[in-house]
Amino acid sequence: MYLVTMLGNLLIILAISSDSHLYTPMYFFLSNLSIADIGFISTTVPKVIFDIQSHSSVISYAGCLIQLSFFYFFGYLDSSLLTVMAYDRFVAICYPLHYSVIMNPHRCSLLLLVSFLFSLLDSQLHCLMISQLSFCTNMEIPHFFCDPPQLLKLACNDTSTNKILAYCIGAIFGGIPISGIFFSYYKIVSSILKISSSGGKYKAFSTCGSHLSVVFLFYGTGLGIYLVSVVSHFPRKVAGASVVYAVITPMLNPFIYSLRNRDIKRALQRLLNRIG
Repeated sequence: MYLVTMLGNLLIILAISSDSHLYTPMYFFLSNLSIADIGFISTTVPKVIFDIQSHSSVISYAGCLIQLSFFYFFGYLDSSLLTVMAYDRFVAICYPLHYSVIMNPHRCSLLLLVSFLFSLLDSQLHCLMISQLSFCTNMEIPHFFCDPPQLLKLACNDTSTNKILAYCIGAIFGGIPISGIFFSYYKIVSSILKISSSGGKYKAFSTCGSHLSVVFLFYGTGLGIYLVSVVSHFPRKVAGASVVYAVITPMLNPFIYSLRNRDIKRALQRLLNRIG
């Protein structure tokens, strides 16, 4: 699965970078989403593979904080880029005549920079929160990576303040991108409903199909993990659900975009013909 994810996302990046027809804001953000997916899955899976091969599942305290930091950085970067891509579709459908002016290269770079900075802030806040905890020696994490909720349960000191802080960080940093996506699609649907012809409505909404599929996959699995962690008292079940979020989601993203997008299909075909 790891190799399939790496190959799929690398092909998307190469296809976009090698085709001048795809030098548009939408594909600029898509290529960065693929980079984020590669980073997201590479944070956890190589360590799991190494542990299986070495028959050892030990991670140092510093290594745990580093893994946690990168996991939340790439995870939130995924979320931020999906929000930016929703904004891109909003501008393309609601303001088509001003699209090239609004989504100019400078603004696209600025949106990417803001996504990067917010992701960095989110990851460092989680890392700082966990670094304030005290742990007993030789503890076992019932998970396949250093997950803050599991670490909070294993801490020796009082974690009530940390749990409140974790919920606040999750509500703020999770609420911002979700609100942005909802607002963008509310405006998109309102604009599409004003189109008189059914063909025009289908054509306008079809440009959002791939993005919507990835959004539902990303946030649907995230919500599923949260519900499993709340309802289930078995950590192994939570870990199993997290595998879907950390491994399956990045693997499916390139397939969703390549199967539903004609431009990506053509670019991949030209790239493979050039390589062959």
